[in-house]
Amino acid sequence: MAFSQKGLKNILQRHPNDVVFLSVLRTPITRAYKGGLKDAYPEQMLAAVLKGILDRTPSLDPASVQDVAVGTVLSELGGSKAARMVINHIGHPNSTTLYTINRACASSLQAITNIADSIAVGRINVGIGGGMESMTRNFGSNAIPTALWPALKESPVKDARDCIISMGLTSENVSKRYGINRADQDAFGASSHVKAFKAQEEGRFDAEIVPVVIEGAVLSKDDGIRHDVTTEAMAQLRPVFKPDGASTAGNSSQISDGAAAALMMRRSTAEALGLGNRITGKWVASKVVGVAPDEMGIGPVVAIPALLSATGIHSDDVGIWEINEAFASQALYSIRKLGLDPERVNPNGGGIALGHPLGATGARQLASLLPELRRQGHELGVISMCIGTGMGMASLIARE
Repeated sequence: MAFSQKGLKNILQRHPNDVVFLSVLRTPITRAYKGGLKDAYPEQMLAAVLKGILDRTPSLDPASVQDVAVGTVLSELGGSKAARMVINHIGHPNSTTLYTINRACASSLQAITNIADSIAVGRINVGIGGGMESMTRNFGSNAIPTALWPALKESPVKDARDCIISMGLTSENVSKRYGINRADQDAFGASSHVKAFKAQEEGRFDAEIVPVVIEGAVLSKDDGIRHDVTTEAMAQLRPVFKPDGASTAGNSSQISDGAAAALMMRRSTAEALGLGNRITGKWVASKVVGVAPDEMGIGPVVAIPALLSATGIHSDDVGIWEINEAFASQALYSIRKLGLDPERVNPNGGGIALGHPLGATGARQLASLLPELRRQGHELGVISMCIGTGMGMASLIARE
């Protein structure tokens, strides 16, 4: 991953070779099996988002988009055939290429990073990075392989065996090892819903959401957000993964359906196309790190310092932190270990309230981050998440 800019002053300056965002959109994020998108195909949601980008950038020739990267974790055949069909279906010519990518929970952030890298090194000038996921349709195995080489299941290397343990058990490991108690996790989970409900009521999500039509019904709102959640109600829920555990359905991310994507260009290309006034932000850098699989939730604790070091940025320079709430245990540990101001973390809620459609989450975070940076008047934001099998990823984004 290329790092062409370092230091706050340099990052905030505008350069012709900057990788910039012109449109970042998402579908509503809805509850798997119960929500408004439960009957939608992942590629159907992707089509809505990609068509939305074209509709909101009417002067852009679809042929200008040279490459599209789509993150997805659970889709059949890696989603590549269906996603390629989508870009033809909505109006891109055969010259627009496409591939899918699977880095588990960071898949769409990796897709965005890959497109950014391609633009930064001059391979392309215009691209789209995003993700799609229908956990309703494809979560049958709980994201654990059903057919696996027996030698790996019985490997003498614990870390190898731990790559397929339940994500919920990794949450319990983080809770126990780092002293994150149940009461704090419940309070964090309730807070996510409170913040998300307030943001939804105030219309903060409206501009980033592309409505999806399902059997004649128009869906334009996230439906996993609960308006009546309290810490006391959270405390009544039973642990899901261990009888004496702390992770519950209330303080863990929701299983969700959704899609999101970002239109990206070199700054000089955007200006040459007459789209310079549509730039909303720029990609600065991304870092991926590895951690132990049985405590994969600590990924942001390692990825964020690596990102800050690579870019010459101090944590005080960052106005908003979008840290995926896979579980309250790992989100809280990340906030505490990194010494982050909780008021600057997920100001509009996170995965616990909004949901976590695996392949689309990173792009969803970006869709929420950019307008919130503008609303609050901050210049820099960081997106980060833990990654199943033991990784973490973080990206630095500048607002314009």
